[in-house]
Amino acid sequence: MGIHQYIKSLSNLETLVRAPGIFKYQKHSVAEHSFKVTQIAQFLGDVEENKGNKVNWQSLYEKALNHDYNERFIGDIKTPVKYATPKLRSMLADVEDSLSESFVNTEIPSEFRSAYRRRLSEGKDDTLEGKILSVADKIDLLYESFGEIQKGNPEATYEEIYKESLSTIVKFKELASVQYFLHEVLPDLLREKFTDQAKLGKITQQIIK
Repeated sequence: MGIHQYIKSLSNLETLVRAPGIFKYQKHSVAEHSFKVTQIAQFLGDVEENKGNKVNWQSLYEKALNHDYNERFIGDIKTPVKYATPKLRSMLADVEDSLSESFVNTEIPSEFRSAYRRRLSEGKDDTLEGKILSVADKIDLLYESFGEIQKGNPEATYEEIYKESLSTIVKFKELASVQYFLHEVLPDLLREKFTDQAKLGKITQQIIK
């Protein structure tokens, strides 16, 4: 028992491929995703602070960096499957919580357990930091799907992922950081060169409006 097992387990996140079972030109691991989400959340936090909102940076970094750690227990389940029914989502969350609690009790030294229970718990809550995490997570997913669309991936799934990601981001449009993303960042993305540029631009406008 000891923190050694936790550090060792981080390598498992490098081998977990996101969106399993779908053809992709560029693979992304859970470890890579966690890093990118943390970087995106950091920028969104900057935007919020520039607008005068108080950001709890410790909470934001902990939430973003650890938000998918529990996938080392059950893997990255496809979003349509994970959210197929509220009951299934609840059951999967219970499994994650149970395995996470067992891991903390078994491998984390007692003096650090409360900190790791907090870090490995569900971070997408109603706090500003939780909302930023929800948005940052979907921004990275949107970019992953856009990357496949831009490369000409024939899988229709990526267009659906793009739509779902943007629709979720728009749900948080009360945030200054989301307004910045929609008006300053997303237009630059859509100016990138790719075959279905006009189509994706139209889809984007429909979702934003």
